[in-house]
Amino acid sequence: MIGFVQVTTTTDCRDLATQIAQALVESRLAACVQISGPIFSVYRWQEKVEQADEWLCTVKTRKSLFPAVEASIRERHSYDCPEILAVPLVAGNAAYLEWLNSQLLEDPTG
Repeated sequence: MIGFVQVTTTTDCRDLATQIAQALVESRLAACVQISGPIFSVYRWQEKVEQADEWLCTVKTRKSLFPAVEASIRERHSYDCPEILAVPLVAGNAAYLEWLNSQLLEDPTG
């Protein structure tokens, strides 16, 4: 099975989440980006416990494209230290995974 990952990042506003999603899909670095929110986050930042409403982007892509996905997100992101996490997809609907793969940049590694 081709190595697919689901990448997540959060933003402080829907517009930025939409910009990130649009850029990833238009450049064929992602087949799909789902935007959820607002979600409520509690986190530690600069020695303080913070709370914020955020928007969650869930990116479907190939593992080999992660470096380019990360770079694209960093280029647009407003956070000093954005969450950019990738988790492997261990199984999925074969037809969906074929569609996902067909929407992405060609994989030079085959």
